[in-house]
Amino acid sequence: MEAFIAVVSNQSISQAAASLSLTQSAISKRIQSLERDLGVVLLDRTVKPPVPTAIGLDVYESSLKIGLEVEALRRTVAGRSSVTGGLRLGMTQAVCDVLLQDILQISHSHWPELSIQVTTGWANFIVDRLSDGQLDAGIVLMPSQKIFPANVVATSLAEVPMVVVASRNFAQKRSYRLSALHQPGWILNPDGCGFRAELQSAFAKRNLPFKVNLDTYARETQLEMVAAGMGLGLVPLPLLEASPHRANLVAIPVSDFSLRADLWLCHAAAPGDLAAPIQAFGARASAIFRKAARHPVSSEPEARP
Repeated sequence: MEAFIAVVSNQSISQAAASLSLTQSAISKRIQSLERDLGVVLLDRTVKPPVPTAIGLDVYESSLKIGLEVEALRRTVAGRSSVTGGLRLGMTQAVCDVLLQDILQISHSHWPELSIQVTTGWANFIVDRLSDGQLDAGIVLMPSQKIFPANVVATSLAEVPMVVVASRNFAQKRSYRLSALHQPGWILNPDGCGFRAELQSAFAKRNLPFKVNLDTYARETQLEMVAAGMGLGLVPLPLLEASPHRANLVAIPVSDFSLRADLWLCHAAAPGDLAAPIQAFGARASAIFRKAARHPVSSEPEARP
């Protein structure tokens, strides 16, 4: 199970082997043994590097929970929490909106003496604070080609689609082009947001006007205004699916514009005693964002039990 978790978390058999001080052959044999025990295929090996199958993602998330419970059991036997003090965690606002409650629950359950200090801001702000020692770890959405400072360790956790959203009353077509989307105007993050900059650049390249009806840092305010028909939005897919306004929103396909980001876990080169909670928070972020991204983007909200 540990080998499987390492492969999915690192998105690489070679990196998983290095993290566990094993050979790649040993990693592969352990995963094959787990597949035989469970009677399912966990990795799609037709692509390089292998990626988890749908059932593999479910097993990955369950395995993470088992790992946390095993660590809790070890602490119970030891009679104390092994991590105390404070952890300074930075997150981009979209990540914080989706993830903060889970992080606090994990911390309370497994490291009750650990104090979490959360800072939100643009991704570059978080990375800069990590680099100069003002933060211990960060979970941020950034372009996949991002180059991080030499003293910051960064691991890509998941690829996250960005979606254009509109009110359910918006005239729906099979597909749109940007030229049809400038008149309604947009409700976006303020200047400084990389995703807003990408959208604005796409309009500029087509000599189209870029109209912003409202800019605000509050993502749920953005989605509330979009649901009310005040303009269009651009948000990470997991944030759309988790929104209380989801039933009044649609994701609209745009044929000449697409945008994806990577979810990154960043931390200092030697996090010390904070390594375990940092990795646990990253694993939970990976599970949440991968689960949302593994389904094709749909205009309809997912059915909820």
